[in-house]
Amino acid sequence: MTAKPPLPPFTAQTAAQKVRMAEDAWNSRDPDRVVQVYTEDTRWRNRAEFPVGREAVRALLQRKWARELDYRLVKDLWAFGENRIAVRFAYEWHDDSGHWYRSYGNENWEFDADGLMQRRFASINDLPIAEADRRFHWPLGRRPDDHPGLEALGL
Repeated sequence: MTAKPPLPPFTAQTAAQKVRMAEDAWNSRDPDRVVQVYTEDTRWRNRAEFPVGREAVRALLQRKWARELDYRLVKDLWAFGENRIAVRFAYEWHDDSGHWYRSYGNENWEFDADGLMQRRFASINDLPIAEADRRFHWPLGRRPDDHPGLEALGL
């Protein structure tokens, strides 16, 4: 596995860059792309699941995006230090019955010296919303640079 810059120790600029890169990867909804930034033995807490290893994470993401349709995510840097980054996020999605949700959460990330994420702890809450209350309307994929972040959206 090759290094995934930016590498720790993080600065405000490199931590923000790492967060945006993660957001872009997750908005691709491509598990194969997303798992490339995690160590082979990565450890996660994601809701009630505790996957260990890149392949377990890939399987979790495949299930996630089969269930969470039209997924659009915004991540904001919350804090950073040395080899750790904390983010807050919100994403919108709907189920196969057309019910919309906004999921809010926080993540704590820890990176190895090569910039690969070795630990990810996520706390996530789902809020049912009306389709008219959606705030993330860009075409599927990367969030446009001019789209507001969470703070500007009041989220």
